[in-house]
Amino acid sequence: MRKMAITFVLVLLATGCQQLDYIQDAPAIVEAADWSKMQTVTVYMSESAFSPDKMAFALGVPYKLRIINNSTAKHHFTAEKFFRAIATCHVHNSDGEIKAPYFSSLTVYSGCSLNLYFIPVKKGFYDLRSNVSGRKGEEMVGRIAIN
Repeated sequence: MRKMAITFVLVLLATGCQQLDYIQDAPAIVEAADWSKMQTVTVYMSESAFSPDKMAFALGVPYKLRIINNSTAKHHFTAEKFFRAIATCHVHNSDGEIKAPYFSSLTVYSGCSLNLYFIPVKKGFYDLRSNVSGRKGEEMVGRIAIN
């Protein structure tokens, strides 16, 4: 049950709150995508870093971003502007999935993983960060590009 709680710890923006900043036609984009051409990218969370700390995604290509937390603490995958630049299909792990149009952060517990299925829609460079749980002042940083 703890693993299922991973997906419920997702920080969701309330419906109607800042909706204009997000991709309005995300469901149509997700539906029209050719998921047989999906590419998988894996990012690891250690005690103090993302690996890789720089990721690049091609505009319009379906992706599975596998987020694996190898550390002893839970981590937050926070990239608010990136989440506003993608059409989200769903977040999945071995215990279930959540379908929601808007995310601002994903929390991954120690030793667990999440898969984010999405399509990049807006070109740009986006900051990625994680405050290490229980360690004030320690922050992991990364950069995400959509080309």
